[in-house]
Amino acid sequence: MMELGVRKTTWKYNFLLVLILLLTMVLSGCAPSTQITGTWKNPEGGGQAYDKIMVVALTDNVRARQTVETDMQAQLQQRGIQGAKSIDMFPPTMSQKGGPDVNQILDKVREQQYDAILTVALLDEETETRYVPGSYGYAPITRFGWYGRFRGYYTYWYPTIYDPGYYTEQKTYFLETNLYDVGTEQLKWSAQSASHSPSSLRKASVTLAELTVGRMAQDGLVR
Repeated sequence: MMELGVRKTTWKYNFLLVLILLLTMVLSGCAPSTQITGTWKNPEGGGQAYDKIMVVALTDNVRARQTVETDMQAQLQQRGIQGAKSIDMFPPTMSQKGGPDVNQILDKVREQQYDAILTVALLDEETETRYVPGSYGYAPITRFGWYGRFRGYYTYWYPTIYDPGYYTEQKTYFLETNLYDVGTEQLKWSAQSASHSPSSLRKASVTLAELTVGRMAQDGLVR
């Protein structure tokens, strides 16, 4: 009878572990990894909607610059807005340190009659280290029936891979997106975003572009 009670307790314990794991997976899958945390709109904007926007990602990482500017351009174009990437007009070179000169950008956008500049910048990064406990801990038990014979022990434990605890790092990236009027060079709109441990640069970039352009449309900055 004691052995049966121990088996029931162990089964309930294992079932609870599986249930907690499934709930964690579901909640993690539902939680958005990238989200806008705040926006600001210039009260003196006058309700102007922009039709021709230059996208400028403020980073020396060429791959990140290309990805972010491409996804922002795609979202703008989906709304009928003519968007351009700064990396096309000012491609990186081996001798160049930093991005293109600000005067060059302004001269180019005015020459091609763009009416706004949309900048994307990484403001900060935080790393959180946390411990993830394993599924099983060592607990020597000799009264269970499967310990007495190899067949029972092997059949019970072989499908259960030992899962030790481990440490994992979770990164949070804080970004800022600003929209500037080309004519006055004044800030018209700003959004702050947070991206929590994105699975890939491309996925985070696409989500950021969708959220940013969608909120800009909601706030009347684009169609």
